[in-house]
Amino acid sequence: MWPYWFFFLLPASLALLTRGRKPAPMSGLHSTRLDAIWVFFVLLYALAIGYRVEVGGDWFSYIGWFQRSAALTFVDVFVEGDPGYVLVNWISGQWGWGIWGVNLFCGLIFALGLALFARSLPRPWLALAVAVPYLLTVVAMGYSRQGVALGFAMIGLVSLGRKRFGVFTFWVLVGATFHKSAVLLLPIAILSATRSRLATTVWVGVVSVSAYVVLLQDSVEALYQNYVLAEYRSQGALIRTAMNVVPALLLLVSQKRFSITLQELALWRVFSIISLLLVFLLLATPATTAVDRMALYLLPLQLFVFAHLPSAWGKSQTSQATWVTLIVAYYTLVQFVWLNHASHAQYWLPYRNWLFE
Repeated sequence: MWPYWFFFLLPASLALLTRGRKPAPMSGLHSTRLDAIWVFFVLLYALAIGYRVEVGGDWFSYIGWFQRSAALTFVDVFVEGDPGYVLVNWISGQWGWGIWGVNLFCGLIFALGLALFARSLPRPWLALAVAVPYLLTVVAMGYSRQGVALGFAMIGLVSLGRKRFGVFTFWVLVGATFHKSAVLLLPIAILSATRSRLATTVWVGVVSVSAYVVLLQDSVEALYQNYVLAEYRSQGALIRTAMNVVPALLLLVSQKRFSITLQELALWRVFSIISLLLVFLLLATPATTAVDRMALYLLPLQLFVFAHLPSAWGKSQTSQATWVTLIVAYYTLVQFVWLNHASHAQYWLPYRNWLFE
């Protein structure tokens, strides 16, 4: 399991060695430019995700997706569910890249989205370290379709924090072609609008309805049967959902301490409230898998809050460093517990990579 610790300890070490960044004085935002070291991390994580071998609980399910998609005609690709993911499978099959081409594309989009999102925060290395134990290891390596959808969504969230509602909507819709559940993020644009709410509500509403008709309408009954009536249960769903409770409460209780723009505050306040509501929903319904899958899109809340927390709660450089150390220690524990005690960790162990096979 040492590769997982390598993926975690690299950004964790950089988080401990670096200080927080100051936002641009005029905009109050951080630059998302990716320099050479960030390009290295994007490629590292893309290769780790893309060239993994029999890693993840749904590995053989995605092999089936590839075999079915590769056998389709080009026209049939666009009438299948999740056409974006099917198209990537079809292209990879036509060009002889196999499942590796599909996973590498998904890994690259996820890693790029994660890097851009982390770079929009005051402590990007800390955000990256927070992402590794669950967001990268479990989601990106285990749920390929939702992983790539989340990668596109994180690109969109950076834009939404900068009041670019149209760009956010575009990236969420692209993500929804890989996993339909991504459309659940669209109403957040309405809820987080700080100005022109009526106009935002109208056009985001129109886009949401259109996305529902095109992407979801034909699948609603099947999704309802599979996730609600079948009462699919996810082991550990309560723990994973509860992990968002701490950052949600920290933001809601001490939001005045966070040096963020009004648009960012509105956006992540919505994320926090929904995260708390999902815990109650999880306790009220036996269909825990449905809630668990919805909660995956709220995981960036942990990155946002913990990347801001040292500066929000630490008055001196020493106290800020202490907060960084505590956060790194917490996620070290999260990774240790998951790798050694999670019921499904066996599907991730040992980590194997095609480049070294």
